[in-house]
Amino acid sequence: MNARAATAREVESPYAWTRLFVSLAIMTIGGSGMYSVSIVLPQLQREFDAARGDVSLPYTLAMIGFGLGGVLMGKLSDRYGVAVPAAIGAVFLCLGYVAGGSATSLWQFSLAQGLLIGLLGTSASFAPLVADTSRWFYRRRGIALAIVMTGNYLGGALWSPVLQHYVETVGWRQTYIGMGFFCLATMLPLILVLRRRAPVAAGGPSAAAAQAPVEEAMPVQTPVASAPARPLGMSPAMLQTLLGVAGVACCVAMSMPQVHIVAYCGDLGFGAARGAEMLSLMLGMGIVSRIVSGLISDRIGGLRTLLLGSVLQGIALLMFLVSDALVSLYLVSAMFGLFQGGIVPSYALIIREYFNPREAGTRVGTVLMCTLFGMALGGWMSGAIFDLTGSYRAAFLNGTAWNLVNVAIVLFLLSRTRRHRVWIAAPAH
Repeated sequence: MNARAATAREVESPYAWTRLFVSLAIMTIGGSGMYSVSIVLPQLQREFDAARGDVSLPYTLAMIGFGLGGVLMGKLSDRYGVAVPAAIGAVFLCLGYVAGGSATSLWQFSLAQGLLIGLLGTSASFAPLVADTSRWFYRRRGIALAIVMTGNYLGGALWSPVLQHYVETVGWRQTYIGMGFFCLATMLPLILVLRRRAPVAAGGPSAAAAQAPVEEAMPVQTPVASAPARPLGMSPAMLQTLLGVAGVACCVAMSMPQVHIVAYCGDLGFGAARGAEMLSLMLGMGIVSRIVSGLISDRIGGLRTLLLGSVLQGIALLMFLVSDALVSLYLVSAMFGLFQGGIVPSYALIIREYFNPREAGTRVGTVLMCTLFGMALGGWMSGAIFDLTGSYRAAFLNGTAWNLVNVAIVLFLLSRTRRHRVWIAAPAH
């Protein structure tokens, strides 16, 4: 395929939808790096004779690397197109799995997980693909972003039971090494479809229009998209910072069940396999949540969708406090996945609603970096709280408190939408 730049007429074309589902496949495969540590956490603790907080460190480093790598890969995507960082990520993801499976100490495993899998591997299959997808859609941008971002949940739902099966049958080391070569062999051919560069501008009628009265909307800008100097009456840096803090807060809360559900089930006597099934169920329901949230966000905008998901996530976290039976844990896990799946895609949509589309890769990468920092902080913090208190009850309360911070920030931003005009841009023709 010719690696030419696309024209604006190709936005929301059949080729755009083809790219969307190819990106979904790449994200599903590459997203395995986000969840593999959760599956092997009990094995790591036994093999390296480490505390729960210590074996949570590889996950934390992976999420930090994932976040920083998202900014790096986003910049590469803005400059060279999405295929370049995606190919780099496939190679390093393979190297990371092989290095992790060959590690002889916990620090070696942590380095492989943080540097190779997180920073240089899985990061390339997330933020750059999200930003690239946003450039190929405008009227259906919300649902398009929701679909592509189901990839990391689909990866968790798919790989959790698969990895658990192979960990139990052939061991975690062989599973890691085999996964590395599988990622390389499947991702590189798919990346060839993404060689065509996105249109120069695809601002489009943003769903943000739903967040302000129609009479307040500014005239359509054409042919090149340009964002307002003060979105929501504040500097772009301030809005980006608030979104970043909100991203950290919501994902500290989100990480508690996702990272520790396998270990939690083991502590309750249900076994790691039941925990892996709950994680798979949680992420599977997250897929449903993301699709539904995408449809909702095209009608009410990113900020209101973010508020809805955050409030419901807080309710589900509180439900974990009163659920310690097997059936109730399955139900609450499903509820948690269904409630929180639309949160992270909302940030990408908000970025496209209020910032210049030429900066999509960098800005989306930055805000997603903050969400991943929240996952990293929450994953480690929950393990440390468990080591300190001997249970996860305080960890669930800690997650709930962070969730309230996110809700407060979103309410503040929503309070400003009625007082400030919303910018809409149309694609160049």
